[in-house]
Amino acid sequence: MTRRILAALALAVAAALTLTACGDETGSDATESGTPSPTFNDADVAFAQQMIPHHKQAVLMSRMAATHTSSAGVQRLAAGIESAQGPEIETMTGWLEDWGADVPDGSSDHMGHGMDGMPGMDGMPGMMTDRQLRALGRARGGSWDRMFLRMMIAHHEGAIEMANTEIEEGENPNAVALAERIVEAQQAEIDQMRQMLRS
Repeated sequence: MTRRILAALALAVAAALTLTACGDETGSDATESGTPSPTFNDADVAFAQQMIPHHKQAVLMSRMAATHTSSAGVQRLAAGIESAQGPEIETMTGWLEDWGADVPDGSSDHMGHGMDGMPGMDGMPGMMTDRQLRALGRARGGSWDRMFLRMMIAHHEGAIEMANTEIEEGENPNAVALAERIVEAQQAEIDQMRQMLRS
């Protein structure tokens, strides 16, 4: 009898442990299947924090076309760059706010002033210096067109480099998708600008 009682108790304890383990696993699964915080990593944050001032400078340069270019084609190109990158700045700003990360300061409304002081500018590929922006601001007509196109090609190449880093290292699916769109759109614009310089 004693052996039977001990065996029954052992079975009961084993069953209880099994139920407890299952209960823990169920709780874990429920947590994972619930609404998670947006997935992101340091690469996603760096991408947004650097691409915002990068885009702002492209918008700044593009706005000069209204008073500096002599080419309707360059004017259309500049308008397209501004209309594409403005909303992307707003999107990335929203991501950083959601992630609790710092949003870069700096304004695209002050052409040629203070761009070197924008956070994240040091070592950022494709960014123009204040001196380059002032030179662009002084140019007019065909000279401005050629300078703008060369600068914007370099600027786009820098953006593509940054976007490719996000594609390789980022985790947030929306940020990676934006990076992929940037690569595709800006490479197409680079090809267009190179053709314009040759014509």
